[in-house]
Amino acid sequence: MEGTEQSMNAEQQFKYFAFISYNSKDTEWGKRIQRKLEHYRMPATLCSERGWERTPIKPIFFAPTDIQPGGLDDELKDRLRASRNLIVIGSPNSAKSEWVGKEIEFFHELGRTDKIHYFIVDGTPHSGNPDTECFNPIIDKLGMPEILGANIHEKIYRFPWLNKERAYVQLVSKLLGVEFDSIWQRHKRQLIRKIIAWTIGAIAVLAALAWVWAANQPFDAKVSLNEASVQNDQLPPLQDAVVTVMLENESKSDTIHAIGQDGVFNNIPHRFMDQEVKVTLTCKDFLPLDTTLKLTHDVTLNVYRDPSVYGHVLFGIWDPETENFIPNVTVEVAGQKAASNKEGQVELFVPLENQRKTYQVKAQFPLYNDIITMPCGENDVVEKM
Repeated sequence: MEGTEQSMNAEQQFKYFAFISYNSKDTEWGKRIQRKLEHYRMPATLCSERGWERTPIKPIFFAPTDIQPGGLDDELKDRLRASRNLIVIGSPNSAKSEWVGKEIEFFHELGRTDKIHYFIVDGTPHSGNPDTECFNPIIDKLGMPEILGANIHEKIYRFPWLNKERAYVQLVSKLLGVEFDSIWQRHKRQLIRKIIAWTIGAIAVLAALAWVWAANQPFDAKVSLNEASVQNDQLPPLQDAVVTVMLENESKSDTIHAIGQDGVFNNIPHRFMDQEVKVTLTCKDFLPLDTTLKLTHDVTLNVYRDPSVYGHVLFGIWDPETENFIPNVTVEVAGQKAASNKEGQVELFVPLENQRKTYQVKAQFPLYNDIITMPCGENDVVEKM
């Protein structure tokens, strides 16, 4: 009983759970091992049985973060004495390191050879080749028993990352003196759950990114025209309508050559989707359009004929004998009657449904040329015979 208490008291004197011995070329591995071990969570039932915390492997001494300047040799010896275990990062770098050899030798002289644990990150154990050997030759020099290190390159599983995790758990089991399988199976289950969670999370993130990407992609707007005025097949069809869309400081234009054809506005920034924008349209024989509308993938604009182009009839009645215009002459155009004014000018308006490109003029006397071509104006005349 007394021996057990002394052993427990001795265990409590250790300041560090482990000391990491490494070559400077393997510094990143040292940092990684320190982080993994200090944050490794043990099963709650095992911690309850052993009286451990859930993260029992801490603190870990790692020189780059823990060592203080001055008196390096003495300080390292003090840290080694204060460490319960020695973790040696096995690699051809550490195998060639005189400093790593001294740390192993000193720990061996403390009588803690059974607490030396190798974590092999590179090289081959007992290869006999200095370029590949991962064990420091001090082991053979001191006649130390064969050390079976945790090797990240041991090909137990198909996936290298899983073999690496297995090596970490091997090191944990050796440091704590527990059976490997008692924590490895649980560790694998946790890995599977993490992988599933990461996969779901990654899918969710990718889906969100895809949505954001799609939501911010430029879009094409198609503009079609609908002639909303009274249909009249006797008049020329719509031709070459110029449509312009105003986008802040930029404008995009396209020409629609006929009803039934579409104008396409490419690469419109997505922020304009479903936003009010200004649209203008100009087209011969049709009323100009200047409006605002909600911009979408498909836009339809109602267009109206300018009724004055073929409906506003204006001409004079000329008497070639007197070389004067004739006032007060009653005429008929497109079924509508009108009389020339005192200047001999006739002016009338033909409704859109009755409009034509040309009109025949009938008067109370025969006319030499009785056809008016639209559009017309005060310089157009019909002559009395």
